[in-house]
Amino acid sequence: MRVLGVDPGLTRCGVGVVEGVAGRPLTMIGVGVVRTPSDAELGHRLVAVEQGIEQWLDEHRPEFVAVERVFSQHNVRTVMGTAQASAVAMLCAARRGIPVALHTPSEVKAAVTGSGRADKAQVGAMVTRLLRLSAPPKPADAADALALAICHIWRAPAQNRLQQAVALHTAHTPKGRTA
Repeated sequence: MRVLGVDPGLTRCGVGVVEGVAGRPLTMIGVGVVRTPSDAELGHRLVAVEQGIEQWLDEHRPEFVAVERVFSQHNVRTVMGTAQASAVAMLCAARRGIPVALHTPSEVKAAVTGSGRADKAQVGAMVTRLLRLSAPPKPADAADALALAICHIWRAPAQNRLQQAVALHTAHTPKGRTA
């Protein structure tokens, strides 16, 4: 399974591609950051994020895209930019028919470090260890993108079984009745 992880942001949008399957050693295929100037017009920044993500999709041909689910912060401006960059990533994947999964920051931290409250340094250290890298990817947005891809590879088999079970249950439950 090849997954493009996207840590959305308008100034720095982390991107990382990981390949492998749950229970086996994973391989980093590529990691980087799509950058936009903070003083540029919003529309131009979104186009730059789109072009950067499209380049990653063209070059690495992932089977899945894992995007960090935007959560509410105190700074509404930051949340808006993050949400807009997230939407661009989802749009790029959807346009190509690539399935998109959203993972919360705490899900990613828990999957990679064992604690949903891990800090950026802990996430970077575990990504480095899990992918057998010589040093943590910089900036932290790049390490976070790899963590998203790792999380998706590890969680996807369980999520797929759960979705199949729900679909099977729904198909066999008479309309208007709940089990």
